[in-house]
Amino acid sequence: MAKRTLMQRFARWHIWLGWVIAVPMLLWMISGLFMVSRPIEQVRGNHLRIEAAELPLPAELPELPQLSQPAKSLSIAMDGDQPVIQAEMLDGTVARYDRDGRQLPLLDENAARALVARQIVGGTAVESATFFAADKVPFDFRRETPVWRIALKDGTRVYVGQQTGRIEAVRTRWWQVFDFMWGLHILDPQTREDTSHPLLILAAVLGLVGTMLGCMLLFRRRKAKR
Repeated sequence: MAKRTLMQRFARWHIWLGWVIAVPMLLWMISGLFMVSRPIEQVRGNHLRIEAAELPLPAELPELPQLSQPAKSLSIAMDGDQPVIQAEMLDGTVARYDRDGRQLPLLDENAARALVARQIVGGTAVESATFFAADKVPFDFRRETPVWRIALKDGTRVYVGQQTGRIEAVRTRWWQVFDFMWGLHILDPQTREDTSHPLLILAAVLGLVGTMLGCMLLFRRRKAKR
């Protein structure tokens, strides 16, 4: 009798847990189905980037610049037909230098627009250009570096680094919906960064408990039929 009462209690717990678990499970399945419905390369806007052939570095390497502070890394790449040295400082800032070691100016609006026009499909159809300091970047960028946001008329947002002089991110309309679905998927709709969010852990624990209760009830019922 006591075992029967205990199993009835387990059955009630299993039903209530099922209702509680159903909500996050439904969100997880809907968001997961949406996220796999399109290749991640299209979500990131890779198909919008115009890939230009990279020119080889000149035989005579550029002169190393005189840095005002210690650098974490130095790299050399071609910017158009000119070699450019990029220095990443210990404080996270980035500076660029020409082949003679002279520091290049930060990208202004005109330069950012021109870069997007050259490297993004439809990049000439600009709706607006807005500058954001490192501590005030938009939510859909989420990196602490100064950027220009070039908003295109089709809803695409292209982020160009003021210091790096390159396209840092492409945010299509599809990416914006994808980002929202990702937040639902990990149960962190606010920051959309914490894959160990307490709500996600709680939902996983409740799901595990509900599954164990279901297995116990199934085992007891099969045993009772025998």
